[in-house]
Amino acid sequence: MVRVEEWLVDVQPDVVCMQETKMAEDAFPTETFAAMGYESVHHGQGQWNGVAILSRVGLENPVRNFADGQEPDPEARLVTATCAGIRVSSVYVPNGRELDHDHYKYKLAWMKRLIDHLDADTSPSERVVVTGDYNIAPEDQDVYNPADFVGATHVSEAERQVLRDLEAWGMSDVFRHHHRDDKLYSWWDYRAGGFNQNKGMRIDLILATQSVLEKTRWTIVDRQARKGEKPSDHAPVLVDIDV
Repeated sequence: MVRVEEWLVDVQPDVVCMQETKMAEDAFPTETFAAMGYESVHHGQGQWNGVAILSRVGLENPVRNFADGQEPDPEARLVTATCAGIRVSSVYVPNGRELDHDHYKYKLAWMKRLIDHLDADTSPSERVVVTGDYNIAPEDQDVYNPADFVGATHVSEAERQVLRDLEAWGMSDVFRHHHRDDKLYSWWDYRAGGFNQNKGMRIDLILATQSVLEKTRWTIVDRQARKGEKPSDHAPVLVDIDV
């Protein structure tokens, strides 16, 4: 968590959505973040998955897991709270692994259930942000070389369709709204110098309803945070919202 704390001091974000914390509930550094001025809610399960929201502009009505009234997802992949009047969800969408794997079916079902969660928790007319690691590249321009991903997860038509279904619910891709034609990425493989060669994918998305989208001023990928010792393979995606 040292790099996270250093990044918070450097960037001073108002709200932070975290994925893959890989911590149990009692291991999450709530007091450390509180000392830095952040309220937090964490949904963890130990060494796997885990999602959190940090906020220094208020954190109200937190919901761990889906709010659709069904059996809880056994994996900690979704947490929701209201920050500065915006209903924010931090998501860690299943990877999918292989197209013929059960985890791929779980991924598609999880994304469909995310829409049920939104229906139960909020509405498209409200101020909503659903952000995090989607493990889906929305379009071919979101991967460095589409030919290298033929037959792989993250780019399949079924995955892109469930993402479009989420957008049809009332969400827009904030980054693509501001960067129509740019080939910019948020994830690079550790192997074979993927980051230095910019062989990446844009799979960390900020989706927002129209009332939030029209208040966004800019969005960037913080590539600097991907550098240095023991970085994540993801870089933070930032958005400035005039609340």
